[in-house]
Amino acid sequence: MPATPAPDTRVRCFGSAGDPLMLRYHDDEWGVPIHDDRKLFEFLILDAFQAGLSWRTILHKRENFRRAFHTFDAARIARYGDIDIQRLLADPGIVRNRLKVRAAVTNAQRFLDVQREFSTFDRYIWQFTGGGPLRRPGGVPPGAWVATSSESDAMSRDLTQRGFKFAGSTICYAFMQAAGLVNDHINDCWRAPK
Repeated sequence: MPATPAPDTRVRCFGSAGDPLMLRYHDDEWGVPIHDDRKLFEFLILDAFQAGLSWRTILHKRENFRRAFHTFDAARIARYGDIDIQRLLADPGIVRNRLKVRAAVTNAQRFLDVQREFSTFDRYIWQFTGGGPLRRPGGVPPGAWVATSSESDAMSRDLTQRGFKFAGSTICYAFMQAAGLVNDHINDCWRAPK
């Protein structure tokens, strides 16, 4: 008879056995640096949809978002017209907010503009952290997460000037955490840099 695996007792910032999707997101994605433009675009769109909602809500709808938004193909989304907008607003698998859906189309168009200017969105976005992930000196004590930073303020200003929507500093900071531009794993977390 096979042995029962020992329970996973590693310390985490969030996620639990009661929500395996959040647990996997914490362990495998959150705070891991991303340099793939399509993945960066995905998080940019998802974090805009998260505004006013929990990340758990968005994460549990992510596969629906991927399907509805053609696997986050920015060039295709940039061409969405009224029929696509109506299709998305009728899709119960995603967040059906008219402003956020329209913002996704606008942001796809601006994303392509940035790619043309900088060759990649990756090259553009990582300039806000000096090219590498940020971590507060001394690490992150439990309960000490912040919602913005001077870097997310600068990113927000620049994205907004370029015409991006839903690009406030709080959304930018959440994006930075998701895309690994910031590593905010608490000091005791097994994923924190040692």
